[in-house]
Formats: sequence, C-alpha cells, structure tokens
Amino acid sequence: MKVLITGNLGYVGSVLIRHLRRAFPDAQLIGYDSGYFAHCLTNAHEFPERHADVQLWGDIRDIDDSVLAGVDAVVQLSAVSNDPMGNRFEAVTEAINFEATKTLAELAKRSGVKRFVFASSCSMYGFAEGGPRKESDGLNPLTAYARSKVASEKALASIGGGGMVITSLRFSTACGMSERLRLDLVLNDFVACALAAGEITVLSDGTPWRPLIDVKDMARAIEWALIRDPSHTGGSFLAVNVGADEWNYQVKELADAVAAAIPGTKVSINTSAPPDKRSYRVDFSLYRKLAPTHQPQMSLQQTIAELKHGLSEMKFDDKNFRGSQFMRLKVLERHMSENRLGEDLRWKI
Repeated sequence: MKVLITGNLGYVGSVLIRHLRRAFPDAQLIGYDSGYFAHCLTNAHEFPERHADVQLWGDIRDIDDSVLAGVDAVVQLSAVSNDPMGNRFEAVTEAINFEATKTLAELAKRSGVKRFVFASSCSMYGFAEGGPRKESDGLNPLTAYARSKVASEKALASIGGGGMVITSLRFSTACGMSERLRLDLVLNDFVACALAAGEITVLSDGTPWRPLIDVKDMARAIEWALIRDPSHTGGSFLAVNVGADEWNYQVKELADAVAAAIPGTKVSINTSAPPDKRSYRVDFSLYRKLAPTHQPQMSLQQTIAELKHGLSEMKFDDKNFRGSQFMRLKVLERHMSENRLGEDLRWKI
C-alpha cells in the first residue's frame, strides 16, 4: 500500500507517521508538506519523518497529478488549523482547507486512488444545546475554520464513489504530547500554565462543553479509515464523529483535572464572563459501532501525565509561552515579519 499524507509535518502528522509505520510495516509512506512548522520540534528523540519513505515539499494548493501516481490512499491533514489562524487568514483558510481539499480529492479520484481520509472536526457543531450531537444533527459552524470543514465535507460527499472510499473523520478537539507540540489547544494550554505558572486562568465561565481526543487516538482512527470495509461501515462516503462519550468535558472540569495531576496548581475561573458560544457535546455511538477495534484508548489522566512528562523533560517554564512557537499563529506571524511568508501564506524565500 502506498499512502500519501499531506500536512504530515505538523502536530498530528508527527504522531501519525510513526503509528502508520507500525500498523503497516510494508507500506510506502509519502509525506507532503509546506514546512511552516517543520522546525517546531519538541522533546523529539528522533526526527519523526525518518519513518516516512519519501518526504515531499510543496503547497497543497499547487499539488499535481504526478504526486498521486501509484498512490493507493491519501490522508489529508493539511489545514490552517485553528480558529485564531482562521480568523487572521480567512481567505487563505478557505483556499487551503476547502478548495485545496476538494481539488486534491478530485485529482485522487482521477488518479485511481482507492481511499481518501479527511481530517474534519466536531467544531462544525458550534453551539449546540439539547444533548450530544449526532452525525445526522444540524451543523452550526461559527468560525472560518469550522465553515471550511463543512464545505469540504459537502464537496467530498459529491466526489465519493466510483471506486474511491472517502472517510471524513469529525475529530474532537486534539490534545496530548507530540514531537511538534501545540499549546494553542485547551488541555495542552492548561498543563503548560500549571507547570510554568502554577495557575490556570479560565477566561470563560468554565461551563462550555468540549469533546477531546488524544492525538494517539486520532492516529488509530485514521488507520481504521484506511482499511474500513465500506459495505459494512457506511458506504463510499462516511462522515463520522471520532472520540469517546467519556471525553465530553466542560472546560472547568479540564482545569480541575490538570490541577489534581499537578499539585499546587490554582484554578481561576472568570464567573462573570459572557457565555462562550462554542459549546457542544458529541455522540460517538456510530464510531463505536463501526470501529470497535479502533476505539480511543487514552484516558484524560494518561494524556495529562504524558503532557506533564514531555514538558518537564524539556524543562519547560515559559510563563509567556503564548507568544512562542508553541502557538501556531505566532509561528506564521514570525515567518511573515522576517519576510519568509506573504499574506497569502506562500513562501517568498
């Protein structure tokens, strides 16, 4: 099996490449990435991409048929990957997250690719009252990032079939340790705050709901999508919530869990803050039914422990980490300030 992984030099890709090498030892793994964050290594004991057979460099907006020659499966991770970046680069978010995804899927189908796996997001539920959201429930995307995922899914639904199986994995909010760690994710941020400052400050009133998933369990889901039998698991196009019911948490519960794991940590919650519009719980019963052997294995406590261990090994103590390369928007802004990237997020030099 020949697998192309786009956006492999990021937070998820760094974990995924090792997982796929273990899961499919004889597969040919090809990475394709623009390299925005390739240098953002964290507590890495080896270069993660050594597990790939080939590493290609390029902008997903410019990918052509030659990259897909002989490829059996595509894993599309490339994206402007969170709300702050999506708000700052709204047009680019649409171009990369939606338009390039649609084009890549069309090229893949014409090239005879049999599997297309898309990293989607539960954030498309936005603000949802009335119980956990199922795949059949209405969508309420509140941000450019979420809207790009909704548009991509609609496009992919029309492309599926004709010999290509498409799986859109609606991931919960990512968390956990990676060789390219991000701290612009809620749980990761809380662990960093606890270690560096001994205090977690929750800017909201702490009541919003967030489903979370460890990055290792994201890799397990992608493995499943590469091998699922469409005749028994949703057909040639499937959009499925990926996570576990027990990983639906309120933000204040996450803060308290981190404080319990890192003694001496204070938790400060802004009880007078206006309600956070991004609040949703998610129902994962379909994924549990379709992928019983690839269910999430990490617990919240395990993920916190791994983050604590990884950051401690790095001797992490930066109280101002929100201005550092741990925040993906800050990395892009530094590239731009040093004239390496343009406003369109294309390399200048």
